[in-house]
Amino acid sequence: MTLVTGRATSGPLWRVVAVMTARRLVAGLLVLFAVSVVVFVATEIAPGDAASASLGPDAGPAAIEARRAELGLDRPAPLRYVEWLGGLFRGDLGVSYASGVPVADIVAARAGNSLLLGGLAAVLLLPLAVVLGAWAGLRAGRLADRAVSKSTLTLMSVPEFVTGTLLAVVFAVQLGWLPAVSFLPPGQSPLDRPEILVLPVITLLTVCLAHNTRVVRAGVAQSAVGEAAESARLNGVVERRVVWRYILPAALPPVVPLFARYVTFLLGGALIAETLFGYPGLASALVVASASRDVPVVQAVGLLAAAVTVLVNLAGDVVGTLLDPLRRVPR
Repeated sequence: MTLVTGRATSGPLWRVVAVMTARRLVAGLLVLFAVSVVVFVATEIAPGDAASASLGPDAGPAAIEARRAELGLDRPAPLRYVEWLGGLFRGDLGVSYASGVPVADIVAARAGNSLLLGGLAAVLLLPLAVVLGAWAGLRAGRLADRAVSKSTLTLMSVPEFVTGTLLAVVFAVQLGWLPAVSFLPPGQSPLDRPEILVLPVITLLTVCLAHNTRVVRAGVAQSAVGEAAESARLNGVVERRVVWRYILPAALPPVVPLFARYVTFLLGGALIAETLFGYPGLASALVVASASRDVPVVQAVGLLAAAVTVLVNLAGDVVGTLLDPLRRVPR
């Protein structure tokens, strides 16, 4: 039996991971239920509704009431919530108030675009953060470390919309290398026009890469002077093996949950990046749906974002636990 952070754990690692996963899944379901309530209540108390938004400001009370009855908005809110929740269990997300298209079709089309954008950013984020962070951490206090630290601090200090705007001005307006707007003709995938992904991906990466690089750098710098690394050096182990065998295994596991949280942010399609470049993802769909009071779309996107957050964070905790036996205690 091993004592870890004041708690004891025993048994094979697979059992510990299974128990932790089961507990997190139960907690995740409770979180999703709470999110469904919050999203539904928020859409209910927001000023205006889909009926008045679709008919315009010149519509009379009778026309608005008729439209509310057509959309089912005249029924009690608790009843509509129960019906919506029941539809979720059947895989029915409802129908868009604005377009009459099934919400599942809207979400499926936009989710694929957001996952592509966020997936590309995540694929670049992890190796770049590890390489830059480890490179700076192994040279703590030297010129390379100071350069990386100042650069990342600068990136963290600049708002995302400012970074995106500057990128558009330089690479789209002045140089003309890349499109300033991620326009996508109907029926096409972003992969058909990969140039529209470049500026949104770089914009998404800036703050995420800067923060994760600094965290990795701190962990590597601490592990590089730790007892395990120093003992290995005293026993004649070559520095390259010290880095791979002792420093990185000690430095990386604690930052895996942080990576997971940023991957969640990236996969969700950052609102600012998608809106700034007009990228056809979930975030931009959420903006349009909110403006038109298209409640079913808002509810579906909000719940999907919460589900992705729960699953990615769970995966990050599982990976961190597998990499670091000292963190095997279910929380």
